[in-house]
Amino acid sequence: MTSRDKISAIIENARFQNIIMGVIIFNAILLGLETSATIMANAKGLIRVLDSICLYIFIAEIGLKLYANRLAFFRSGWNIFDFLIVGIAVIPGSQGFAVLRALRVLRVLRLISGTPSLRRVVEGFLTALPGMGSVFMLMSLIFYIGAVMATKLFGEAFPQWFGTLGGSAYSLFQIMTLESWSMGIVRPVMEQFEYAWAFFIPFIMVTTFAVVNLLVGLIVNSMQDAHHEEANEATDTYRDEVLKRLEAIERRLEK
Repeated sequence: MTSRDKISAIIENARFQNIIMGVIIFNAILLGLETSATIMANAKGLIRVLDSICLYIFIAEIGLKLYANRLAFFRSGWNIFDFLIVGIAVIPGSQGFAVLRALRVLRVLRLISGTPSLRRVVEGFLTALPGMGSVFMLMSLIFYIGAVMATKLFGEAFPQWFGTLGGSAYSLFQIMTLESWSMGIVRPVMEQFEYAWAFFIPFIMVTTFAVVNLLVGLIVNSMQDAHHEEANEATDTYRDEVLKRLEAIERRLEK
């Protein structure tokens, strides 16, 4: 077994992966502690040292994967994701820019690449994007029509909510999320426009209960498809291993 094979076996070992997951979680806690002025006043040096150690571990892990897999490392989208996330932390001068330093919290996202269940969620979401695009187009049309109507109907009486096309779209978005929609917006409007409910209720029925649930359905279906594909791949892998073992047994019996 070559050194590359040994390193590949190490990084694919479940214990090694669990250690990396533990470091990611520990680093996430450290990044949260940095937001506390009291803790930083008492233990700033220790937290920075521990944070640097975590970063060095991540760099070492990426280096081992690059050594073991070479260019094949970049064939995996999750490997590229990890490479970019860790790379952000080592940008020259990142310690001097608050924005770049704040981006270090993105390292927590590595939990996604290291957790199969989270990967399925993300893969399902990405798979659903083409279908979601059509739904977003439909949602945009509904919002545009609703915003134009609301501006013309209620803009003069309630300029703070429906005075402009953009303001109407934002107010309708608030209504769609059901956040203070009744007592905050609709009932005050109905005090001057008695039949305003005939506009708002159909809008809520179409957007909140129909289109949004359609988006959820697309994501759920995509997640199920991703889960089935993963299960099929695992079954195929197990079958191939069994066949290889049977072939090895047959060769031994023939001898």
